[in-house]
Amino acid sequence: MKTGSDSQPSPSIFARRWVQALAVVVAIFIVAIVLLPFLVNADSFRPKVEAELSSALGRQVTLGHIDLSVFSGSLVADNISVSDDPAFSSSPFFAARSLHIAVNVPALLLHRQLHIAGFTADSPSIQLIPDAHGNWNYSSLGRSSNTGSGSSTAPSDLSVDRFEIKNGSLTVAPLALKGKPVVYDHVDLVVEHLSLSNPMPFTLTADLPAGGSIKVSGTTGPLAQLNAASTPLQASFTARKLDPVAAGLIEPGSGIAMTADIDGQAASDGKTLTVNGKVKASHLKLAANGKPATKLVEIDLNVAEDLGKESGTIRDIALHTGSIAAHLAGKFQMAASGVTLDLHLSAPGLPVDALEELLPSAGVTLPSGSSLHGGTLTANLVITGPAESPRIAGPIEIDNTELAGFDLSSKIEGLLKPAGSSSNGGTAIRVVKADAVNTAQETQLSNIDIEVPSLGAATGAGTVSAAGALNFEMTAKLGSVSGVGLPIGITGTASSPSIHVHPGALLKQQATSLLGGVKNGSSGAKSGLSGLAKSLIHK
Repeated sequence: MKTGSDSQPSPSIFARRWVQALAVVVAIFIVAIVLLPFLVNADSFRPKVEAELSSALGRQVTLGHIDLSVFSGSLVADNISVSDDPAFSSSPFFAARSLHIAVNVPALLLHRQLHIAGFTADSPSIQLIPDAHGNWNYSSLGRSSNTGSGSSTAPSDLSVDRFEIKNGSLTVAPLALKGKPVVYDHVDLVVEHLSLSNPMPFTLTADLPAGGSIKVSGTTGPLAQLNAASTPLQASFTARKLDPVAAGLIEPGSGIAMTADIDGQAASDGKTLTVNGKVKASHLKLAANGKPATKLVEIDLNVAEDLGKESGTIRDIALHTGSIAAHLAGKFQMAASGVTLDLHLSAPGLPVDALEELLPSAGVTLPSGSSLHGGTLTANLVITGPAESPRIAGPIEIDNTELAGFDLSSKIEGLLKPAGSSSNGGTAIRVVKADAVNTAQETQLSNIDIEVPSLGAATGAGTVSAAGALNFEMTAKLGSVSGVGLPIGITGTASSPSIHVHPGALLKQQATSLLGGVKNGSSGAKSGLSGLAKSLIHK
């Protein structure tokens, strides 16, 4: 006979029953989760979401159909669109195929309360457009207009834990719509504790045109209601392989080009934006007819912009050549026609050896096969006019250098080679001075004063065309023709100059001297004939 204890179920039976019960509960829970989006009309919240976003941004926000995603704890809206300022465009300012709205799911399901915790926009497109006065279409974000009274009122504040853009595309129209728009791809933005009335930490990364990249992180806010461009900012930034022309930062016609790595900081109090940083520029080109530099050039910059006046101050841009730097400072003004400059370049006593590799980048061409060795360069230049074609003017001086590989004494056609001239294939130069005016069309040099110990001295003026053609008229006092000023012309190109005595002018000069000597009955005729014989080519 079995006892009472023998009739009790075994522990394994209890375990199986609990597992079966738990499986049923899990199954019911899964079915409930799967069915909830069908049972809850998430799209009914669309008007509320649209109204809150429209009020916060001061722009009309429209959403497509909204579904509930229980697993991600969010509402998913199709085809979000944020209207642009009608003064700029009728196309959307911001558009995305989907917007994930993080919500408190229990509050939504149990109490039908909408508590938004964050937004994530997938692959949105954003349009930035300036007007003729330098204002941007994003400037009116966060501003609400009361059309009835004509006054502007603050919109309701929107506060969420996180706002995120993934894989966005940012298109920036050029100033005054000149040139092609610039597109920044793979834009990723994260804003923590988003609020229009409080500072917000943010991180932004993007791919730049021509293969570069940028990262910006810092704090911005609260949003300036009258002009979003005046919102306070504290940020650090890094850019790698930046092409400033392709990125729309430098006018294509300015002639300036480079590939740069930049590390810097930006700060704005809403009135003044300051930028400090260090630039490491490779393939630097400073003029339209220049050639890219072969060595890396370091540039320190300190720039401030008046956000209200669309003008700025270049406090200092230092271009380093070894331990010595040339300094650029002054002002700039932005307008519908472009950027206008009023700058001063100071280059006191820079070593020629350190500068020589930069000369081609500034469009300076030496005779073929020659190079400058030793000495110093001093320049004080004023840079004015439009940035794409500025006027550069001022005195330039080179002291105690040698033009190696170019024997000037053997290049002057129409003269015997002066005694004592260089025979080592180079020309020692004590000083070269000139007043320069450089424009897009040509470079004008006046008040030229050259002293070459082996030959003598020369003065004059002339031009160098944008293509490098030379046209100079000089008066030379050479050691072989004491006291006589020889008229010399320089033509050809900068890389292959042609230097020649003007026979007609020389004959006229010498004839005048001879006639004067004969008339005075002195020995002047004899010395004049001797000078003429020494000056002309023997044929």
